[in-house]
Amino acid sequence: MASESTPSSASGLTFKLHPLVILNISDHYTRVKSQSHGAPVSNSNGASASIPSPLPRVFGCVIGIQRGRTVEIFNSFELLYDDSTNSLDRIFLEKKQELYKKVFPNFYILGWYSTGSDAQESDMQIHRALMDINESPVYVLLNPAINHAHKDLPVTIYESELHVIDGIPQLIFVRSSYTIETVEAERISVDHVAHLKPSDGGSAATQLAAHLTGIHSAIKMLNSRIKVLHQYLLAMQKGDIPYENSLVRQVSSLLRRLPAIESGKFQDDFLMEYNDTLLVTYLAMITNCSSTMNELVDKFNIAYDRHGRRGGRARLHESYGL
Repeated sequence: MASESTPSSASGLTFKLHPLVILNISDHYTRVKSQSHGAPVSNSNGASASIPSPLPRVFGCVIGIQRGRTVEIFNSFELLYDDSTNSLDRIFLEKKQELYKKVFPNFYILGWYSTGSDAQESDMQIHRALMDINESPVYVLLNPAINHAHKDLPVTIYESELHVIDGIPQLIFVRSSYTIETVEAERISVDHVAHLKPSDGGSAATQLAAHLTGIHSAIKMLNSRIKVLHQYLLAMQKGDIPYENSLVRQVSSLLRRLPAIESGKFQDDFLMEYNDTLLVTYLAMITNCSSTMNELVDKFNIAYDRHGRRGGRARLHESYGL
């Protein structure tokens, strides 16, 4: 069983984890939990009561590419698990592997995933069963428990290593470090998921407020980091800290990427774009008012036209003595 004292991996592999894998595991766990949580049972009085069931565990495979010493995990798919035998449905696994091979011919099964706070002793049995597909599978573990004190992602990647314990060689799980890797399509998808309209019918104003709050937090963080960098450069200029050429070159390279906002051309372009925005807004308001006025005039004409026809018909009847 793994714990906080689990040793770190010495394999030297570099792991890159894509956010799609985390979303897939989280979605898998949420669906299984919503289907199994709070199953109604009958008590001795015949009344129905809801007893919360223990947190479920989900299982699946992770797929990706290994280039040399770099392992990149791109995607994942679900697997069927048999609680009685503590094993995976091998026929289902082979069928899913064949289907994914047709869509992603360059992807290979790199290992498997599960949920929980720590790796269990029974997990090694599943790990060994996958060694005929990948001789050194990886184990991605997602902790579904919410802990606001922890700022890191609740994801741990384990490798397996053969260690001699009490004179007996044993296969144990060891922790591996990883980085989050994204591509443009994933960034767009994750941003779309993050800004989905809430299920309670939140208004557009609420979504706009959340969006502006996120932008404000990002700008605030950027400002604080710029202040730290500015104070560091001032201390370096005064001689309080040693001069570092490499750091100065990095800062200079970063500043060259930023547009010069104090130039006259920037002010002219900014004012032109600002005036164009105001003009478009003004024209939109005029168009909206004109449309509303046209609707009002049409309703007025229809109402008074009907009233005029009724009055004409009444005068016609009076003239003929009807």
